[in-house]
Order: sequence, then C-alpha cells, then structure tokens
Amino acid sequence: MGTTRLLPEELRAHPLFDGLTGEQYDWLAEKGRLRELADGEVLFSEGAPARFFVVLLDGELLISKVVDDRDEVLARHSTRAGGETRARLAHTFTGELCVLAGDAYLATATSVGRGRVALYDRDAFLQMLVRTPQVSEMVIPVLALRAQDMIVSGGRRSTLASLGTLAAGIAHELNNPVSAVTRAIGELDAAVAELEATAETWGRTATEAEREAVRAARHDWLGRPRGSGPGDALGMSMLEEELQDWLEDHGLADAAALAALLAERGLDAGWLEALTRGMRADHVPAALRYLSESLRVRSCVVDVRDAGTRVSAIVRNTKEYTNLDRAPEADVDVREGLESTLAMLRPRLAGVTVVRDYALPLPRVPGYPTELNQVWTNLIDNAAGALGGSGELRISVRGEGSCVLVEVADTGPGIAPEVLARVFEPFFTTKDIGAGTGLGLHLSHRIVTRRHRGSITVRSRPGDTRFHVRLPGAGA
Repeated sequence: MGTTRLLPEELRAHPLFDGLTGEQYDWLAEKGRLRELADGEVLFSEGAPARFFVVLLDGELLISKVVDDRDEVLARHSTRAGGETRARLAHTFTGELCVLAGDAYLATATSVGRGRVALYDRDAFLQMLVRTPQVSEMVIPVLALRAQDMIVSGGRRSTLASLGTLAAGIAHELNNPVSAVTRAIGELDAAVAELEATAETWGRTATEAEREAVRAARHDWLGRPRGSGPGDALGMSMLEEELQDWLEDHGLADAAALAALLAERGLDAGWLEALTRGMRADHVPAALRYLSESLRVRSCVVDVRDAGTRVSAIVRNTKEYTNLDRAPEADVDVREGLESTLAMLRPRLAGVTVVRDYALPLPRVPGYPTELNQVWTNLIDNAAGALGGSGELRISVRGEGSCVLVEVADTGPGIAPEVLARVFEPFFTTKDIGAGTGLGLHLSHRIVTRRHRGSITVRSRPGDTRFHVRLPGAGA
C-alpha cells in the first residue's frame, strides 16, 4: 500500500518505545516510515536485501522460509501475543539481525489481515541504538536469543553463527555503557533537585570571594582525570576515610559521596584545607554541601558523555565489521577487518593475550570485506576456544610478493595429526554436539580459495597452531 509519514503518537503506545522523551519520539517519527499492509501482502521476501528494521504497530506477520521446496512457518509476530514481557516484546519487531549484518532477509514476512508497521533503514536503526539506550536494552537481548535460535534451527549455519557472535559481542559491549547511562539518569533527577536547594542557600549567604573559591575548586576537579587517585584498593579506601573524616569534622553530614568523588581524582584533605582557608567557619558546611551536589551532577554528566562515546565506538566497530557503508566488492585493508573482528570478539578473548604484528606497507586486496571478516571470525573464534581463557593469540600480517599473508596463531593444545587433515571438510567438527555446525573452516576455505583466489593452510603442534591465509593483491 506504500509508506506515509510516521507520527510520534503512533509510537508512544508501543512497548518497545515505552518511557522515551518527547525529543526521542520526535526523532523516531522523523526517521521512520509508516506502511499500511493489506491481507496477504508480503512485507519482505527471503533472499531480498535486508533494508529495514520493522516495528509491528498493529496486526500480525507470518514469518516463513522455504525448506526442501516447501514453505515452513518459523514464527507468527502479533501485537496481541501473550506470554512474559520479553516474549511479547519479541513479537513486535523483526529484521534486526539481517539489517545489522547487512545481509539478505532469511525468511519471508506476510501480513495476516490488515496491519501497520514502522520501517527504519540501516543507518536509522544503528542511530536508534545510540540515541535511545532504553530501546537497546530491550532489542539486544532479543537479538542475541534469536541468533541462537536460528543457529540451532539450521539454515545458513555459518552466516548465522557470525550473526550470533556479533549479537553476543554487541550485547556484552553495550551492557556497561547502557547501565552507566541508566544509573546516571536515575541519579540526575535527585541530584539536580538537591543542587537547586543548596545553590540557593549558598548564593544567598556566600561572599564573592567564597563563591570564587568554590568555582575554582570545581574547575580544578574537572581538570583532573578519573582514576588519578591511589592505584590500589587499600590506598583508595584510606584516602576516602581521610576525606570523609575531614568533611564530617567540618559539618558535612553526608560526606561519603563527596569523599568518593574527590578520592577518584586524587584529591586529599590538604586540598580541602586550601579550599576553605579564608572562609567564614559557619559558612564552610554550606560551601561543602554546594560543592558536593555540584560535583555529583557533573559526575553524572561525565558518566553519560563517556557512555555515549563508548556506544558510538561500538556502533563504529559494528559498521566496520559488517561493512554497511561499502560496496559488496572493494579493495580491502585486511588489518581493518582483523581489528574490527577482534573488537567484536573481545568477550571471547577475555584472559587471552593478543599480540599484533602488522607490517607496512601492505597491498590492498580486491574482494568481499564481509566474507573476509567471516574468515577472520572463524579463525579467531576457534583459537579462543582452543585457548580456553588463557594463553597467547598472535596475529601477523605482511606482504609476500604481490600477496598479503595473514597468520593467526595460538598457544593452545594443538590439533591432533589425524584431525588436522580433515579440518576443511564440510560438517567436520571436534566440538560437542550443539556447540558448532562443522561449517566454519569449510566455508572459510571456500571464501579464500574460490571467492578470492587465495589459499589457506594450517600446521599444528602442542603449543603452536598456525593458520596461514594468502590473498592476492590488486593486479596479481
């Protein structure tokens, strides 16, 4: 039926967008498009380029896939679905996995009866995750669960494994900054109210010299980096106790919060002595209360800013990993793909020492960035599994004539000789049932040899397993 302009009122009642600000609703309405669906109308088809993240506003969508020449129903998404909150929410949006990966739709969506959906293109969806952390908190867990379910159900197994890794990595990476934003926003409401009250008292009673002293102290605090206090927990605890005792002795009842804020910037009781020197004694408690609430608000703002910077970096790494802004075939800098893959797999590499050796200059490789990233994902993920949370992962890149040689090596237990000869066979795996598809190295071999006219080899012994990928450079 075509698309029309989306209004903020269309989104306010939707559970995915619950509790947003008016500005956020306006932005979502501006970036999205409303589409009316007729009964039996196909919203998107299996194999078509994934263009939109779909939010179901009203009606029902039948999700089906062709399996062995027949249509198989995978899911029914409905705004009237029951069940627990996350399950109900999962039935109100679709397409996020494929849009995020820059892949084709894995199934077909057909409207059952008349319906209405909001459509967001790739860039809008990525920006949505940054601009509305509340939405990210709801979308990311569902995204990870769907990736896992789709891997188990088969169908494009290796691609879906990459999607699952991507989703799990994003969920893990977003958890801390989203939690920081949520916590800071929760504190800001009370902090601003307290700041208003203390500022009124302080502004009414303080002299200009006293106000200037507090302003200078606040400026000094802002100019000091976080984490500049004692490097060990015991030293930090002793500094906080020293500050808290001084603050309580000078009339600040709730001294713990200010003591913590000062200690993390490496400030001590001597700094407070210098601040209050020359102040009227009966005005020191008011000065400290005002300083405490002022720094509390500033700290919340810094938390939100730092979290936003971190989320932006995650989105940037995701776009580089999935190559959303690039043509399917391009001249590739393999170091960029390796770095974005390492960023996505950071949770899997916890406890592992990663050593990089990138030679310069390097020829660029003509090829398919997303497919090469799938190769790096398989090799690095397998190495992480072999290392089991400890040991060393070494990644080196160097020129070899007109080719680029990438080596991925690990210090794990190695691959047994009887297994080594079979690692590139389809469906061969040494992992437990349900832990792998047996397609990772087979498809990596096909991508390197058939799609990029290169070679991939492996040699292994206990403590030293090395995969070599040779890719011809431009003009080779």
